[in-house]
Amino acid sequence: MASEGFRVYAEVYGCTANVADGEIALGLFKEAGYEIVERPDEADLILLVTCTVKKPTSDRMLYRIKKLKSYGKKLIVAGCMASGEGEKVKRLEPRSILVHPRSIVRVVEAAENEVDLMEEDGRDKLGQPRVLKNRVVGIVPVSEGCRWSRCGFCIVPFTRGRFVSYPIDKIVEEASRLISKGVKEIWLTSQDMGSYGIDHGRNLLPDLVRRIAMIDGDFWIRIGMMNPLYLRPILKELSEVYLNSKVYKFLHLPVQSGSDKILKLMNRGYTISTFIEILNYMRSKIGKLNLSTDIIVGYPGEDEEDFQKTLKMLEEVKPDSVNISKFYPRPNTPAEKLDQLDRKIIEDRSRVITELVRNIAYKKNVEWVGWRGVALVDEIGEDGEPIARNILYKPIVLREECGRLLLGRWVEVEIVDARPYCLIGRLERIIDKEGGDGRV
Repeated sequence: MASEGFRVYAEVYGCTANVADGEIALGLFKEAGYEIVERPDEADLILLVTCTVKKPTSDRMLYRIKKLKSYGKKLIVAGCMASGEGEKVKRLEPRSILVHPRSIVRVVEAAENEVDLMEEDGRDKLGQPRVLKNRVVGIVPVSEGCRWSRCGFCIVPFTRGRFVSYPIDKIVEEASRLISKGVKEIWLTSQDMGSYGIDHGRNLLPDLVRRIAMIDGDFWIRIGMMNPLYLRPILKELSEVYLNSKVYKFLHLPVQSGSDKILKLMNRGYTISTFIEILNYMRSKIGKLNLSTDIIVGYPGEDEEDFQKTLKMLEEVKPDSVNISKFYPRPNTPAEKLDQLDRKIIEDRSRVITELVRNIAYKKNVEWVGWRGVALVDEIGEDGEPIARNILYKPIVLREECGRLLLGRWVEVEIVDARPYCLIGRLERIIDKEGGDGRV
């Protein structure tokens, strides 16, 4: 085989769907006989899986391409930059090989034939070999593309292609395969989990989660980001599956702005009242809930009144975490053609909102001090410390312990302190999942 003895180095950036693409690509290279190495200077081939959803990230990708080009190795650029800003890649490195996100299953073919693969491949990504980034986490793509595809700011419709939901049976089979290999978390991911199955006639998300929760084994399920637009018809069913003991009580519900005027300019398809209605219903049925949301600061047309409405909304809903994005226009989007706000205004508003959400998160985390219960160690921190998650998917740092020894273990912890973006815990004992049901 031509690839035997060849070495591949990979860097993966962006969302969990990108991480899954990177795992699949490395799995395919390994199956084809490539050796995976840890440094670019050791490789014959460099794979870069890119993200371009935000301009600062896109700029970083161009910097990495320039840096990786300097090694003089064969370079594959996959991910959303390949499909959304491929001309920039080619200007920087004409010899680079571009692979569309929907063609990642053909990455070995692209490497060995040295050809760009920019069409949307019809094959799905389930059942492919994997090299897991984290042996505890199994990322399962459930669809490709965005069903809505009308947001004024978003480049994703141009990068990920048409919306297609994968069959439930194949998704369940993929989850089962990963669980059999020892993963303890199943992350259901897509560009929008809230629209899963609509192309098959109705929203199938609750059915999918129920089916995965029925798989034998000790594991927890994390449901990815859901556009509020599609949730009202399935709220009752959705809240019921969230009550399953295997489902993280973690709700990623992006709102983007607290102003209906700005939401209309963004063409998000819902109002603030819809967002709050969904959140209040889920909280009323589930009880404690870890809310993550997204905010874009400085969207064209956002005045001081709109910004104050966003601050007021955040103070009202009290999210556990907020992904704050300073607005930058992206290529080929409607927002690119609008009058842009002064960068200083955007920077100032970003600082204000960052401080607000930090304070909200800290106050919410302080309420956890004294809690004792079951958690899963699913990550190792930068200093080697274990990071565990309880059933609300709250990160718990166990400072005095060794992450390498505890990774993948079910533990009982006590929360002894809090920070704005994590809890500080003390390990009480290592247990089997049967030692507790994870309820708070």
